[in-house]
Amino acid sequence: MNVHTIICLIHAISGWILFQCIPACTTSETDTFKTTVVPNEFIVQFHFKYFPTVRESYIRTKLLSSNLSNWRILPRNNLASQFPSDFDILRVLDKENSSVEQIVKKVASHPSVKAVVPQRSVQRTLAWALNGTQSRQTLGIVRKEDKRSRRVSSVLHANVLWNLGITGKGVKVAIFDTGLSKNHPHFRTVKERTNWTNEKSLDDKVSHGTFVAGVIASSKECLGLAPDAELYIFKVFTNSQVSYTSWFLDAFNYAIHRKVNILNLSIGGPDFMDSPFVEKVLELSANNVIMVSSAGNDGPLYGTLNNPGDQSDVIGVGGIQFDDKIAKFSSRGMTTWELPLGYGRLGLDIVTYGSQVEGSDVRTGCRRLSGTSVSSPVVAGVAALLISGAFHRMELINPASLKQVIIEGAEKLPTYNMFEQGQGKLSLLKSMQSLLSYRPKISLVPPLLDYTSNYMWPYSSQPLYFGSSVAIVNVTILNGISVTSRVVGTPKWIPDVEHNGHFLKISTRYSPTLWPWTGWMAVYIAVNKDGEGYEGVAKGKISLIIESLRDKSNETVSSEVIFPLTIKVTQKPPRNKRILWDQYHSLRYPPRYIPRDDLKVKSDPLDWRADHIHTNFKDMYTYLRNVGYYIDVLREPYTCFNASDYGTLLIVDPEKEFDDAEVHILREHVHKDGLSVVIFADWYNTTVMKKIKFFDENTRQWWIPDTGGANIPALNDLLQPFGIAFGDFVGEAHFKLGDHSMYYASGTTIVKFPANPNDIVVGASLNDQGQSIITGSKSSKKEPKKVVPILGLFQTNSSNEGNNDADTISIDDPKHKGRFLRPKLDFAMNAHKSSLLQNLNRMSEFRKVADKPLPLRISSNSSKPAVTDRSARLLHCEQLDWLSPTLSKTNHHVEEQPTVEWVASELERAEQQNNQIKQILDAAIMKSSQDAEYLMGSQADISLGTSMMFIFCLSCFVIVLFVLFVKRRFIL
Repeated sequence: MNVHTIICLIHAISGWILFQCIPACTTSETDTFKTTVVPNEFIVQFHFKYFPTVRESYIRTKLLSSNLSNWRILPRNNLASQFPSDFDILRVLDKENSSVEQIVKKVASHPSVKAVVPQRSVQRTLAWALNGTQSRQTLGIVRKEDKRSRRVSSVLHANVLWNLGITGKGVKVAIFDTGLSKNHPHFRTVKERTNWTNEKSLDDKVSHGTFVAGVIASSKECLGLAPDAELYIFKVFTNSQVSYTSWFLDAFNYAIHRKVNILNLSIGGPDFMDSPFVEKVLELSANNVIMVSSAGNDGPLYGTLNNPGDQSDVIGVGGIQFDDKIAKFSSRGMTTWELPLGYGRLGLDIVTYGSQVEGSDVRTGCRRLSGTSVSSPVVAGVAALLISGAFHRMELINPASLKQVIIEGAEKLPTYNMFEQGQGKLSLLKSMQSLLSYRPKISLVPPLLDYTSNYMWPYSSQPLYFGSSVAIVNVTILNGISVTSRVVGTPKWIPDVEHNGHFLKISTRYSPTLWPWTGWMAVYIAVNKDGEGYEGVAKGKISLIIESLRDKSNETVSSEVIFPLTIKVTQKPPRNKRILWDQYHSLRYPPRYIPRDDLKVKSDPLDWRADHIHTNFKDMYTYLRNVGYYIDVLREPYTCFNASDYGTLLIVDPEKEFDDAEVHILREHVHKDGLSVVIFADWYNTTVMKKIKFFDENTRQWWIPDTGGANIPALNDLLQPFGIAFGDFVGEAHFKLGDHSMYYASGTTIVKFPANPNDIVVGASLNDQGQSIITGSKSSKKEPKKVVPILGLFQTNSSNEGNNDADTISIDDPKHKGRFLRPKLDFAMNAHKSSLLQNLNRMSEFRKVADKPLPLRISSNSSKPAVTDRSARLLHCEQLDWLSPTLSKTNHHVEEQPTVEWVASELERAEQQNNQIKQILDAAIMKSSQDAEYLMGSQADISLGTSMMFIFCLSCFVIVLFVLFVKRRFIL
C-alpha cells in the first residue's frame, strides 16, 4: 500500500516537533481479489464428517429447543453431497441483529460443532489486453505478443524427461479455476470436469482455467510440462469471476475423495483468517494432496504474500521473467501472520517463469499471460513430471518430501534476497535428480542463518551488538518422514567456541506437534555481556530432536536436525546512531474495519497488512542503514525498554491506543532520559470515516472505521504533555519544500504547537481532500488551496539534552524521502537545525491562528473495543528463557538415530534404472549450464554492439546538427 504518513519527532534538550508524511513505498497495490461477507449466511463447521441428515439433526436440535425457526440449511447440489461432510451452510431468515446473534450462539454451543463463521464471497478481477491495448489481471495478466517469450517446457528442458518416457502419465492433477471446454484439442487425458458454481455450464468462458491447464498438460501447439497427466477440472469461479468459501470447501472434500496427487490453486488473497478455508487446506495436505499456489501479484512491495501460498504446507510460487529477473508484480515475503509481536516466516518457497508464458487459449491456439497464477501451474506441471518419473518411490512422496526436492534443486538468483526469491529458481532436472536419490528426512527452511550472505537480507543488513533488541528468525520444519511428529525435549544450543559462539545467547520456541508434515521453530538471538567489545563473526548451531510416527508400521523414528548460525557482531554504537522502531502499536490484522492510509485507493478500503521496517517501510529502513543508523524493533510496551540506550523512538502509523503508563513513561523518557520521538501517522476525520462506512450484512450494522489512517486521538493523548496536537483536516497536493518536489497524500495538520522563540513550523498549500469526500465532489482541486502547518520543530525546556519533532510532509520519491528525513534525524539526535527548515519557518504567521477543537474518538462503532480494549493488550514485558550452552555434542545425550528403513524391494530393483536416468540428467544439466553461459556471453556481446552502434549514430547526429548550425550561422 502507499503509506503517506506524519513524522512527529520528540527530543528532550529544548524540544522540537517535526511532522512529515512519508510514503512507505512508491508503487500502488493491485487488488486482485475482493472478499465480502454474504448476508446472513454462515458456515457451520463440525469436528467430524457426517451425512446430511445427521448434521441437520444437530442444528435442528439446538435451534428448535429454543423455539428458533427463522433459519434454513441451504442445499448443496453437487458431487460432494453424496459423501459425508464437515460443514453446512446456515441462512438466517430473520434480519434482526439480536435474532442472528442468538441463532449463531445456539448452533455454536452444540458439542459436535467446531465453529460458526460467516460465509464469504470472492470477486476475482480480470483485466484483458489485446495487442497491447488492454490488460488482463487476476493473478494473471495478458500482454502484447512478444516474440522473445518462450515456452516453459522448453526452458525447463522437459524434453529430457519426455525422451525417457516421463510425461506425467498416471498423476492426478486437480485444477481449481474457471473450468475447461469439453473436447479441447490440446488435452489428452481429461478424467473429469466438475462444476461447483451456481452456473449450469462446465465450459470455461473466461479462458483463465484453460490457460492454467495448458501450462500443466497441453499436448499440442503450446506444449505443457506434463502432457499425459490426468486432469481433474474443478470449476470454482463463475464466468463473472465470483466464488464462495463453501464452493471451495465442497470441491476440496471431493478432491480428497478422488485421491488427487496435486492441486493447483492459482488464486490468493490477504485473508489468512478465513479459518474454514485455511483449515481445509491443512486437511488436504494431511491427506497427501500436494497443493501449489501463487504467491500473489502485489509486488514489488514486501510483506504482500497471499494465502494459501504463504502456508508452510503449501508450495508458494513467485514469478520471474525469462531473463531470470524477479517479476515486478511478484509478491515478496515476509509473512505478516506473526506481526506485531513476532517476526514473519519466509513464506515464499520458489520462483519460476511467470512473465509472458505461453499457454492454451479457450478454444484452440495459444496466448501469453503474466502473473504468479502462471508461475503456479508451472510448478504443478513440474511436480506431475517428478512424480511420474518416480512412481516406484511413490511411498516416499508427500507434500513435505516433494517440497524438499523442489527447493533443494532450486538455483539461487544473484542479487536477490530470500524474501524475493524464496529458495531460488525452479530447476526441473535437478529436482528430478534429488527425488531419484531421496531418502525420507527432516529439513529446515531456511536451512541456516548467515549474516555474511546478502541472500539473507535483512539479517545481513545489520549486525548484532550487546544491548540490541533480539533478532528473530522463524524456521519452517519440513518432515518428509511422517504426517505427524513431535519435538522431543528442549533444543540444544551448541556454540562454536573457536569461532566466538560463546558471545551469543539463544532462546527458542517451537510447535510441540508437527502436523501436517510441517512445524515451526522461532529462534531468538542476542549478544551477551561477554561480547560487548567484540567485533567479528560468531558461530554455533541449534540441535533439535524430532520423533516421527510412521503410519504403516506404527514405529517411531528419532531424527536430529541442525540449524547452523553465523552471526555478525559489532561493538555497541553510540546513542545518537540508535533508533527504536515501535512495532507494538501496529495492528497484526484488521479486527473489523481499518481503512487504508491513502484515501485515493478505492478498490479495496481495508488495510490488511501490518506495518514493518522490513516490509512496506523497507526503503526507509535501507536509507537509514545506509547513512549509518542502527534500527531495533520494539515489540513491547514503552515500559519495557531502556530509553537511555536510544537516540530516537520511531512510532509509525499507530492504530492501537497508548496505555496511561506508556504516556507517563514516555514523558519521563523525553524529559529525564533525553529520548527523541519520531511519529509517523496519517489522516483522521470522523466525518470522513462515517462517509466511508459500509453496512455489514453479518452483524446487520453499519461499520465505521476503528480509526483513520492513524489513531490521531491516541497520538494527541501521547503528545498532550508537550503541548502538541494534530487536527482533522485531510489534505492532499503536490508542492515544493525548498528545492524538493513532494506529494502530500491524505495527511493531517498541526493545530496545537508551542510558540517558543526557537521553534519552527512550516506550512504548505493543500487541497481539502476530506471535504471533497464528505460532499462527494470531484472538484476539490479547483477550490482554493489552504495554507496549513504541516511541519514543526519543537525543543523541550529540559536540563537534559533532547528534541521534539513533528512533521506532516508526504513524499513520493524515495530519494526525497531520505533527503528530507535525514535533517530531522540530525536535529533529533544532535539538536542541529538545517538551514532549509529555518528559512521556511512560518511560526509567527501560524501563531496567530485560533486554536481548533481536537478530533474526538469516533462513537457508535461496533469495532471500537477491538482496538481500544486495554485489558486485552499485552502489558507485561517479554521474558525469554535462554538456553544453557552445550560446548560439544559429547556433553549432551542424543539417542542413536535409527536408520529410516523402508520396504525397498522395488527401490532396489529400480536402482540401476535410477542411475541411468541420473547420468542422462547430469549430462543434460551440464549442457544447459553451458548453453546458459553461452547465451549470457552472446547477450553481453549484443549489448556491447548495440551500445557502440548507439554511440556511433548519436555522434553522427551531433555532427549533422553542428554542420547545419554552422551553415545557418555563417553562410546564411
